[in-house]
Amino acid sequence: MRIAVFTGSHAGPPSHAAATAAFARSLAEAGVGIVYGGGKVGLMGVVADAALAAGGEVIGVIPQHLVDDEVAHPGLPRLEVVQSMHERKAVMADLADAFVALPGAAGTLEELFEAWTWGMLGLHAKPTALIDVDGFWQPLLTQLRRMVDDGYLDAARLDALGVVSDASALLAFIDGYQHPARKWTAPPPPA
Repeated sequence: MRIAVFTGSHAGPPSHAAATAAFARSLAEAGVGIVYGGGKVGLMGVVADAALAAGGEVIGVIPQHLVDDEVAHPGLPRLEVVQSMHERKAVMADLADAFVALPGAAGTLEELFEAWTWGMLGLHAKPTALIDVDGFWQPLLTQLRRMVDDGYLDAARLDALGVVSDASALLAFIDGYQHPARKWTAPPPPA
């Protein structure tokens, strides 16, 4: 199994880096591979370094422009260099069996929401989850519950988004995951 990990290119507070390292190490020790954005910086670098130090499989996927900016992780046994951010996300999705977001910023949110939305549209049936370090995702979850309350988001889709605290809880969530029905389905043919 491989999990696509979305997280920040900045380190954030020390507690986030410690939780990220423990998460990546736990996945590696459980024999779960990591697919991530291929960077050496921020929490992305923490993910790669911790998993590699624990003997885990780590695959980086990075667009050429970020290689040119010298942010690619130099110690990865496998680094896929692609031409665009769109291609990066598609390759990561193809290589992964599930998606998870650790703390991060706009890019992390964009990757998370695209993967989650693809599931809603029936483009995949892979689990998507958040690792809630220090309550980081609670404001977002408040907004998502508001979207449910206002009728923009089906409650079953929000319920299908895992919110867990660590790698073992994530693996339990994945093991019991039931993908909701597609958001849009064709109407039945006329009688």
